[in-house]
Amino acid sequence: MRVAVFCLSAVLLAAVSSLRAADAPEILQTRCAACHGHLEGGRLNRISDQRKTPEAWAMTIARMEHLHNLQVTEEERRALVKYLSDTQGLAPEETRGFRYILERRADVIEAPPDEELGVLCGRCHSYAKVALQRRPEAEWLKLAHFHVGQWPSLEYQSRGRDREWWEIASTRAPARLATLYPLTSPAWSAWQGREKRDPSGSWRVVGHRPGMGDYEGRMSVSRSAADEYAITLELRYADGTHASGKGTAIVYSGYEWRGNLDLGNEKISQVFALSEDGQELSGRWFLSDSDVLGADVSAVRDGGSPRILSVEPPFLKSGGETEVAIHGVGLDGEVSLGDGVEIERRAATPDTVRVLARAKQGAAVGARAVKIGKTEAQGLFAIYEKIGSMRIEPPYAIARIGGGGGTRPSVPVQFDAIAYLDGADGKPGTADDVRLGAMKARWSVTDFDAIAEKLSDAKFAGTMKPGGLFVPAEAGPNPRRPYHTNNAGDLKVHAAVADGARSVQGTAHLVVTVQRWVDPLVR
Repeated sequence: MRVAVFCLSAVLLAAVSSLRAADAPEILQTRCAACHGHLEGGRLNRISDQRKTPEAWAMTIARMEHLHNLQVTEEERRALVKYLSDTQGLAPEETRGFRYILERRADVIEAPPDEELGVLCGRCHSYAKVALQRRPEAEWLKLAHFHVGQWPSLEYQSRGRDREWWEIASTRAPARLATLYPLTSPAWSAWQGREKRDPSGSWRVVGHRPGMGDYEGRMSVSRSAADEYAITLELRYADGTHASGKGTAIVYSGYEWRGNLDLGNEKISQVFALSEDGQELSGRWFLSDSDVLGADVSAVRDGGSPRILSVEPPFLKSGGETEVAIHGVGLDGEVSLGDGVEIERRAATPDTVRVLARAKQGAAVGARAVKIGKTEAQGLFAIYEKIGSMRIEPPYAIARIGGGGGTRPSVPVQFDAIAYLDGADGKPGTADDVRLGAMKARWSVTDFDAIAEKLSDAKFAGTMKPGGLFVPAEAGPNPRRPYHTNNAGDLKVHAAVADGARSVQGTAHLVVTVQRWVDPLVR
């Protein structure tokens, strides 16, 4: 069985192969055409009528192996994924708004374009899985037939029996999906005609890792073969912790970066998007064996225009002082954090300028422009007098029990306590609030409601660590619990941040549930 292929995530997609994408057409003809058949113009039935992400093509091949006995080697699979992603992938514009599912962001609440598609498609898997495919109407209809053939009870599952499910799935939905996500599009046609950028060179990297804080560093990229690269990475966290590593990456479709590295004592996977001009990388990296633990990434290539990328810490209290590090590229000149903030220069390189910043008592609160010489950035620094509100990120999360001698590891959740400044309306929790950033907090969990309290969920479901990491309990059943139930639970997460004599608190909802037995590349 090849089910394990689904769990490889970016590991498979970033592995270097001795076979090249140029070998893939022959593999398609010798392994795939026997079942799919030839169409006019050398096209293959079903295959030629789809465009997908690298992850989705890897899933398709794995399904062909598992269900239809397709025989391919690991190298042949990688060559197929590369070729199909390059020739039948998605343009950057087409993935915008749905990259969270590729980057394994577990805290996104989806917003499908309408309720009908949300129920039809989003009740069993993410809606993003649908939105990251392109098909003509006839192929969307075939996909509906495939779903019913593969899962015959589908129509009778949740929210299927309260409507004419099959009528919707076989009539309105294919036409609607073909309009929203058509096989042919100006965006893809234009992207295929665009010159592809080589990311080789030196990159300035900044980001934030929940639970550990902001970081900055450098990434060196050298080309080893067509669209394949060797990487070295050096990071420094705000607390002084250093991490270095090496690995490899592949670029699909001209911009879809997938990398694997040994970073310190951690194995990480990278899911980035290369900008159209080849000067920026953005996305997320995460632990290869626990993708809920990871970090946001923003990187710019050396040699471009001066840029301010991040400020740590990103806030300063009125009347206080702190050392501020401003990270970027090509930094040169006098530093300004706005009126009412005195600057004492400490150290400077083109990468980082360090100053001692003193905010006068009564300095105007709110977001400030950060300036170094003629270079300016907005939204990276703020002055506050008192914290207006505290929000936990993610506000809703799912952890999964595991271990205990079972086959599936537990899935933890990392929380961050994010402070906000009240906006012009003076009210917390409104759209004009100013985000200050992550602050050190005291963490705890309690039972979410009366039912959770009756079952003592907070006692059995897991442990909240001091840095905001929730570690689920082992899988049950547990004879110490009422009804010998599993160690699942419904919890409320609490974060308390000291602001002078005040304690500002925030809450989040955490569901601790059972193991995920099938974990596809696109959930």
